Formats: sequence, structure tokens, C-alpha cells
Amino acid sequence: MNSRELVSALNDFASPSLAESWDNVGLLVEPSPPHTVNTLFLTNDLTEEVMEEAVQKKADLVLSYHPPIFTPLKRVTWKTWKERLVVRALENRIGIYSPHTAYDAIPHGVNNWLAKGLGTCTSVPLHPSAAPSSPAECTHRVEFCADAEHLDAVLSKIKDIPEISHLTTLPARVEGEEQTRISLSCSQKALLEVVALLSQNSLLYHKTEILLLQKPLLPHTGMGRLCTLNEPVSLSDIMNRIKGHLKLPHVRVAVGAGRTLESPVKKVALCAGSGSSVLKGTEADLYLTGEMSHHDVLDAVANGISVILCEHSNTERGFLSELRDTLAIHLQNKINIIVSEKDRDPLQVA
Repeated sequence: MNSRELVSALNDFASPSLAESWDNVGLLVEPSPPHTVNTLFLTNDLTEEVMEEAVQKKADLVLSYHPPIFTPLKRVTWKTWKERLVVRALENRIGIYSPHTAYDAIPHGVNNWLAKGLGTCTSVPLHPSAAPSSPAECTHRVEFCADAEHLDAVLSKIKDIPEISHLTTLPARVEGEEQTRISLSCSQKALLEVVALLSQNSLLYHKTEILLLQKPLLPHTGMGRLCTLNEPVSLSDIMNRIKGHLKLPHVRVAVGAGRTLESPVKKVALCAGSGSSVLKGTEADLYLTGEMSHHDVLDAVANGISVILCEHSNTERGFLSELRDTLAIHLQNKINIIVSEKDRDPLQVA
């Protein structure tokens, strides 16, 4: 499969536009074209040990859930391990693609997989995603009236402003006078120019209405999940379910104030990875995530919310096996897909 064809298919599977604004997703390293991908290699973290495994298994593209390039690289040398990843990838003609928070948001992604460990439940995103948009897409609707004297001049200047669309004019009567009602859609950047133009004429400015265009929310898509169990179970039982789902011998637990290990759990707010910012303020019986700050745990416990922490990547890595099977169908079994055997959480209980 051609590399660019594969990247396009991966973007269709989970649009990079669903990722958080701070994230670095998509194709991060691209060997010179043409580049054919016969083997797609899945990993949660691309370490040097995992890269060596990818080389040995003759991978053509590494899909690393976490982006190995996050902050900008000022140089690509043999000095640091992340620079060495890029060097080795290019030397061995291996591309690197990272989906990260785009996979957190999608309905068939990491958070829904994590929720399967709770048992039978219904879930909704904690922070729903809006429909993707391009940077120039209209964000506001502007409507104002102009008399015949100013109409042509205003329309001429507005048409010179980029990122304006759906410009319409209709007859209108304002305070007994025949005027023209002008309506247009524009981007945030264009809005500033439109307002600056209209503010030059106080009569026009005072008759202006600005409406925020809300993008539709995508169903079952967004960050985090609020899960409602069909039947409440004890905190102790939930811990055992999670350990079984994640194949972990231990998890860390903080019992909410006024609760015990036998207290019933009905609502669970969860977020794979580091969940403090996503879970904070959510009303639930339990927060489930990989890691949280000490003070955010204290806040949750003080509010009667128990917390289960499993370490960051332990709440993500198990998804790779499910992803392998789902991608095989999405890619019509055109390429070989393998999951890393060397990828593991850097922390262990000693």
C-alpha cells in the first residue's frame, strides 16, 4: 500500500482535527516517496528498544499512539534519544504516524475500550467534540442595515475582505425609512475587519447584530467518558474488573470521604492517560485514569469521589490489540499489522 494512501486511510479512521489543539498528531516522519508500506507496526510509546524491534520486523510505518516528536527539534543528531529515533527511522525508511488524542475522542477509540473494563454500562463523552472545521470556516454571522447612500461603498469594501461568504441583501424598513439589510458569514479574523469597517459609521454600527455560529456536536465523540453502570457494584469489585481488563496485578486507589471499598459505584468518569484536566469537576462515584496530580486526588476524595490510578500507559496499551483488528478491516487486509512486544509502561512495582 502506498504510504500516502495509507496515511489518508488512517486520517479517515480518526480525523486529526479531533485531536486537542496542543497535540502533535498525524504523519511525523516521512521517508522520501515513493514509499510502499507492507507492514504497519503498532506501539503505545516509541522508545529506542521499540524502534529496534520495528527495524528487526521490517516495519515500513510505525503507528505510535504517543507522538515521539512533541516539542520542536532544533537539530537531528545522535545526541538525544528522540533525535536518534528520527535518524533510525529515516535510515531504515520507516515512517512515523501518531494519532494520540484523536484516538481518545473517536467512538471506537481508547476511552471506549477502557470503559469495557467496567462491565455493562452506557457512556457519553465528558467533553463532546464539535464537527471538524478548516481554519477559514465561518464562525460568525453579521447582519446590519445600510441606506442607499452608503450601500455600494460598504458592499465594495466588504467584498475585499477575505474569509467572507454567504453575502446577501434584502429590502428592509428601519424607523420608517427604506434601507437594505446586509447579511454575511465570516471567520473570526474577518469579523474584526468587518466591525472595524462598520464602526467608522455610527449609524451602521448601532444597527449591527453579531451571532456566534455554533458547530454541531459529533455523536459519541469527545474527551473522557461518563459511564453509568447498568447495576451498581462495590468499589472493590470495580477494582478487580479493571485489573482483569488491563491485566494488572495492582492498581492504586484513593477511597472517597465517607466511602469504603464496599460502597456502591454507579457512575464512573474515566480518561485514559493523564486525566486530571478532563475529569475535574465531574460528579461521579469514581474517577478512573492512569495518573492524576496529588492535589487533584485530594480534591476528588474530599468531594466523596474515589480514584483508581493504573499508571499512564497501562490505561492505553491494551487498546492496541483491538486497534489491530479494527484497522485490518478498515484497510481491507491490504497490509500486515503487528503489535509491539517490547512496548511497556516504564514504571513497575518493585
